[in-house]
Amino acid sequence: MELYNLNKENLEEVNLVPFKLEKDIQALVEKNTESIFELEFIESEFRVEKYRIDTLCFDPENNSFVIVEYKKGSSYSVVDQGMTYLQLMLNNKADFLLMLSQHKGKVLEMKDVDWSQSKIIFVAESFNSYQKDSVNFDNLPFELWEIKRFTNNTIVFNKHKSNSKESIGSLTDSKKNNAFSEINKEVKVYTEQDSTSKTNADVLEKWEELKELMIELTDTELTPKKGYISLDLDYKNKIVAYFNFQKSGIRMDFSRGNLYPDGSTSKNYFTLDDPKGIAKEGSWTYKSETKGNVYKVSIFKDTDIDYIMFLIKQKYKNLRQ
Repeated sequence: MELYNLNKENLEEVNLVPFKLEKDIQALVEKNTESIFELEFIESEFRVEKYRIDTLCFDPENNSFVIVEYKKGSSYSVVDQGMTYLQLMLNNKADFLLMLSQHKGKVLEMKDVDWSQSKIIFVAESFNSYQKDSVNFDNLPFELWEIKRFTNNTIVFNKHKSNSKESIGSLTDSKKNNAFSEINKEVKVYTEQDSTSKTNADVLEKWEELKELMIELTDTELTPKKGYISLDLDYKNKIVAYFNFQKSGIRMDFSRGNLYPDGSTSKNYFTLDDPKGIAKEGSWTYKSETKGNVYKVSIFKDTDIDYIMFLIKQKYKNLRQ
């Protein structure tokens, strides 16, 4: 792929500028964890036992820890290191909880963290085919993100997507299987089936119809999570819609945004155009008196899916601005 900067009517070639040091990538990401990953930065160079974690973050949406590791070169196994760090976290929960308590400025308990949603993110300028194939399973809580820097000060993050339906349990490497079996007792990577299993067949037909339309949206991905499935806008790491599955229907939520005490609103504050009036508004108030707002839409077996897509596309376009 060739990149150019448009200067009036002239195209100027944009070249790749490699990072000299792993620390350069780390410094950039740590200053921008919220913008890139929607994560809270907790601590840099966090030491536990004999190990040093590059960056410790917290996922406020899932109430879980996320470890970010940075790499130069390709002479390492992401699976081996990922499993080691997950085991380290699960065996030293008190250390991680103490660090989070200090960051939050209040005493937290074990129940305040969802350890089952723990995750490892690897960031590098590139990953070789072996590394990508090694995480190509549907139940590994690891993510690979490639970072590129260009001469026009553009930074590009690209997430490697697994397209496999295989479990790591299908590996012939018994050592890795045994290690992951121990981790899997506490860490859970959710699948679509976890959400849809309790929903009746008629509603699931509507879901399949909706999925076919949603996958046509550029730069989106359906991500199963604990209790729901989200439609994510990949390149901005934003959520377009949340889908909560019930027996006789699906509740689709759009985050409208925050209304602050001074009357101002958060970026991309959203107003839904809903001629049929099927969306219900919901809200809650934080301790800061900021008001969070959401639209709730119910999908049943007789719902017009084209109209649902009309609503989804509004939020999709709003986030792409």
